[in-house]
Amino acid sequence: MGETMTAEPVWALATELGEGPVWVGRDSALWFTDIKGQRIHRFDPASGDRGSWDAPGMPGFALPAADGGFVVGMADGLHRFDPADGSFAHFMGVEPELPRNRLNDAVVDHAGRLWFGTMDNDEQASSGMLYRLHHDGAPRAMGGQCVITNGPAISPDGATLYHVDTLGRTIHAFALDADGGIDAGRVFATIDPADGHPDGVSMDSEGHVWVGLYGGWCARRYAPDGTLVDSVSFPVANVTKVAFGGPDLRTAFATTARQGLDAEALAAQPLAGALFSFPVAVPGLAGHEVAVGLTRAE
Repeated sequence: MGETMTAEPVWALATELGEGPVWVGRDSALWFTDIKGQRIHRFDPASGDRGSWDAPGMPGFALPAADGGFVVGMADGLHRFDPADGSFAHFMGVEPELPRNRLNDAVVDHAGRLWFGTMDNDEQASSGMLYRLHHDGAPRAMGGQCVITNGPAISPDGATLYHVDTLGRTIHAFALDADGGIDAGRVFATIDPADGHPDGVSMDSEGHVWVGLYGGWCARRYAPDGTLVDSVSFPVANVTKVAFGGPDLRTAFATTARQGLDAEALAAQPLAGALFSFPVAVPGLAGHEVAVGLTRAE
């Protein structure tokens, strides 16, 4: 395994549940959410500029749309978000029959299709599911049922989708076809209970899988065959997800969380909830914009 380095804080904003970091190339900035704090954040590492917007719910993700603005997932479904005026417009309900569920993590595949997961906000019921936004604007359940869905992530060649069962401590890999179908999947990696819970996953340009470990004080890098090859330590326990940014995509950014930490733990982890960064030798992948299924309105 490679030499362990330590991530450094770049914005000590104390998110309750920092999540969903994504580098938006058209903006040259990192966007991420604070789910429980109900906010969306923007960080420009070149200028140091920072911005924050209040959300009308718990934003699991905010991903750029091909026609401008962002698609944001919240408890009541999908919204369009315009940072220019801070407005949100609901355009698609998801799981209205499960009011305790919320949307969690998401990714956009090579064809511009949005993949996202749902979960029980109380983290108890096995009511979470993986969805794909269909071209007709409706969400299609794709499987992966569990309590807390995380990821998904797409391999560089677009042929594999990774999905995380967080409480099951398992990362699954699914063969992904050109039409957006997936197979029954296989176990890619499992996390020992002593090492925390696998949270969000992301890919680098060599097809390695990066995962944040909630309660694990680190982010890990796994080879395409599931072998653990690298680890980056953090001064905080709850590492939620890694994203790659900067002009060469060689800067890793990671969100963290204060959620679930008592007063003693918070005193020992004053940077809990901060945004961190660390350099990587292997660059990440340029992200895609949501281009499929955005025309339907309710």
